[in-house]
Amino acid sequence: MVDQRAVLPPRLAASWQRSRQYGVSPETVRPAFTGTVDHDSLFFECGQEVLSGLHTTLANEPVSLMLTDSDGLVLSRLCDDSTILRSLDRVHLAPGFSYAERDAGTNGLGLALADRAPSLVSAEEHYCTGLWGYTCAAAPVLEPGTNRLIGSVNLTTWSRSSKELLLALAQAAAGNTAALMLARSHGHLAPPSPRGEVFHVYSDRLPDVAANLSGAWSDALAEARTAMEHGRVVCVTGEPGSGKAALASMARRSVRPRERVLNARPPAPQDAASWLALWTPEVGKADTCVILSGADALPAYAAEELAALFASARGGFVLTAADHAGVPDALRALVDTVVEVPALRYRPDDVLPLAGHFARESRGRPVTFTPAASRALTAYPWPGNVRQLRQVVREAVSRADVVDTRHLPPEVFTSPGRRLTRMEAVERDEIVRCLTKPGTTAAQVASMLGMSRATVYRKIAQYGIKVPRR
Repeated sequence: MVDQRAVLPPRLAASWQRSRQYGVSPETVRPAFTGTVDHDSLFFECGQEVLSGLHTTLANEPVSLMLTDSDGLVLSRLCDDSTILRSLDRVHLAPGFSYAERDAGTNGLGLALADRAPSLVSAEEHYCTGLWGYTCAAAPVLEPGTNRLIGSVNLTTWSRSSKELLLALAQAAAGNTAALMLARSHGHLAPPSPRGEVFHVYSDRLPDVAANLSGAWSDALAEARTAMEHGRVVCVTGEPGSGKAALASMARRSVRPRERVLNARPPAPQDAASWLALWTPEVGKADTCVILSGADALPAYAAEELAALFASARGGFVLTAADHAGVPDALRALVDTVVEVPALRYRPDDVLPLAGHFARESRGRPVTFTPAASRALTAYPWPGNVRQLRQVVREAVSRADVVDTRHLPPEVFTSPGRRLTRMEAVERDEIVRCLTKPGTTAAQVASMLGMSRATVYRKIAQYGIKVPRR
């Protein structure tokens, strides 16, 4: 039998290789069944609405429209053609079953999720012969603002059918789902992270504050340093913005102070090839260490190329990821030690030292925080972690040399919870603005805003507003 990989495009050939390594049967599809499907998420709500609209335009076509989560679990399936539905049931391409690569081998939705890129797999391009009768076009759905992989849109039809527009339809549906999520969340999403950048990480990123940080940070730093001293490959994990790259850099500098440290951020999936070509020549150079940030956001084929390069340069690289389990298998196999950076809400003692550091960094001189502002900063749970704190402090010190509560944004005085409508956000911000004026009482706020005092108290409770006493 001729090796099918010899005639497959590189991405498909790499997927076949992974399918073999996972031990997937090349003859019979045996996807895992969970039976538990999440129908309550914003992604499902928006994805179903988009697919339902598309379904009405394809009512007479033998096309099955599916929504999956980020693990390949099929959440829903829309199709009016009973023949293709019965056929898909036989191969278990149905809600409750997982069609990730490791469960079903090379297929459209599994490849789209693995590589975080639109994928078309038809007929004999499928790893399992049981799927050769189908064409699958899938596109990943990325959360607007964060680029977090949250699922995919998959369109499946007979392999003998026309497939020219199938992938375009899947991409349009995925894009419309992300856009609808953004609209339904009222635009309150995190700003996009820099992607595809390569830059130096300086050894003096936190020199004036490192000694004053909490035991939780110091313990994580010591754990990473010890592992690096023993030549182990470290993966630093934690929530976005918690300081993973900073900790990795500090630990590496403490072990090898003269070493050049580069930080490579993950690219957009379509830019992976040029991103690899840009900086991978640095791998393996003497006195150079690469911090690969966001390793769990890498396309599978890019991770495999990097793993092959890193394997010959053990100890010369560090990974960071939100979750170690999300790192592609090829890179995860190289990791010896996992070090978790606690979120900032678990390190309240770090808030004021970091705020002081960011203030000096922004203004070039020390900046004073009033006791009320200090209490507000310490009490806030910082869902965006250190990155959010840095932004808040930079905005505050651009307005004053002495930072008081009135210089801080309304978000610092409210409990993170449900997303507010635009009108609710304006109302909350006005209440906070009035409350943070020196000497202002709730009765005075009611007078300023034309509300009753009872309404002001109700709104304060509704928005979880807490302004520290002076």
